Amino acid sequence: MRGEFPDFRLGSVLATSFTGTLSERHGNAVERIPTPRRLVDWLTVNGLAVDSCTTAQLDLARELRESIHAAATAAAVQDPLPASAVHVINDRSAQGRAAAILTPEGERRWQLSSASCVEDALGVIAADAIGIIAGERDGKLALCASPTCRAAFFDTSQSRTRKWCDMNTCGNRQKKARFIAKQRNNPEPAE
Repeated sequence: MRGEFPDFRLGSVLATSFTGTLSERHGNAVERIPTPRRLVDWLTVNGLAVDSCTTAQLDLARELRESIHAAATAAAVQDPLPASAVHVINDRSAQGRAAAILTPEGERRWQLSSASCVEDALGVIAADAIGIIAGERDGKLALCASPTCRAAFFDTSQSRTRKWCDMNTCGNRQKKARFIAKQRNNPEPAE
């Protein structure tokens, strides 16, 4: 996308991909939607194109993101859902006026009430989060095994034992760390 910003982490689940716009939450946090324009970019990539976004709308988006993360994290560890997070998710879902439409190719697309209605896009994301947290989809919520990440993700693997939010980042980082530690503990003999 834009070279001056970190790449988006894209997944197949809208709500948890959205929470991934803030990564490394327990390390050096990486904000992937630092500006309203960057939120527009993320929404476009995810089939929720809007023309513009205000700072206030970006704030609403971040509040929703953090609420989804809190609720998904609680659900993953089977804790009670935080009431404030549930309230924000429900509020954003109720305020959205997007409609699901069927394309001639048999795919679902979202039609927002207007090209500037970020709230409609947030409503779609909130509704997706509700479906996942309520257990309506085949899969389970889990937390990334990386101690600096701990992102909530939706595990749809056959065994439901996936450990990493993203194998290309957290998984590879952990594998590399294990490899380096093993090399330090078992150095090659000099010839």
